[in-house]
Amino acid sequence: MASFNKVILMGNLTRDPEVRYTPSGTAVSEVGLAVNRTWFDKQTNQKKEEVTFVDVTLWGRQAEVAGEYLGKGRGVLIEGRLQLDQWDDKETGQKRSKLRVVGENMTMLPGRGDGGPQRSGSGQDFNTGGAPATNPAPATNPAPAANSAPATNNTTSDSAGGGFETGGGSAPPDDDVPF
Repeated sequence: MASFNKVILMGNLTRDPEVRYTPSGTAVSEVGLAVNRTWFDKQTNQKKEEVTFVDVTLWGRQAEVAGEYLGKGRGVLIEGRLQLDQWDDKETGQKRSKLRVVGENMTMLPGRGDGGPQRSGSGQDFNTGGAPATNPAPATNPAPAANSAPATNNTTSDSAGGGFETGGGSAPPDDDVPF
């Protein structure tokens, strides 16, 4: 059976991120995210709102960026996956579980709740090594081969000072535009 585990959330941080480090030196940060949902209730003729609080775990450089640039109230878009944590409660002996999001890509949003120092980083993506970047690298023009012929300029000026492509000796384009 096929499965797909992908979460995309946009909301505001409920607290300042705290960055800790594992014994091997990897940064980890737990952040709280408040995600709002609004709708219009036709029965009561009122606009309603509900808030869902989600715990998000960020790893590596993403956790360090969150600790440095994000603060309570700051808008953020998180792409990640769901993870179920399970443990035994030491006090009651009962099994406990909690569903959380493991962030794989984080985008800081501009606007409300400018937590942390403001830099030109608003709207930047910070991708960890766990998933490929969602924004492809810009295309580059390959350099001409070393033994290729030099480029020739096929542009000729007409009497009005404009240029047109000669295209290997053909006549200038016909100018019978109806205006």
